[in-house]
Amino acid sequence: MEFLIIAVVVLLAVGIFRYYRQRNYTKVLTEDQFREGYRKAQLIDVREPQEFDRGHILGARNIPVSQMKQRLVEMRKDKPVYLYCQGSSRSARAAQLLHKKGYKDIYQLKGGFKKWTGKIKSKN
Repeated sequence: MEFLIIAVVVLLAVGIFRYYRQRNYTKVLTEDQFREGYRKAQLIDVREPQEFDRGHILGARNIPVSQMKQRLVEMRKDKPVYLYCQGSSRSARAAQLLHKKGYKDIYQLKGGFKKWTGKIKSKN
């Protein structure tokens, strides 16, 4: 029982640490704030292609977080990067990767695509 309590406390501490560290290099934006700036930026949907095809924010490019390391050449370091996924966990991982690779101007959509109320495009 003691081990379980210690494990839960450690996991909580790690989660809190990551949350606050990420706030130093990623700006989480409300939908209105996101909408104000994403047209002047690189808008990246980090979900998998089948999710992207079912619906995505108009103007977004699909670079899944699972392929991001291999596809960094498609993204510019001198332009802001606006990221989103279905919720926020994958875009947070993508932001961490971009930060490690030297990207500075990184933004994330609060609540992800599931909270988006703006224009979307789908292939289906």
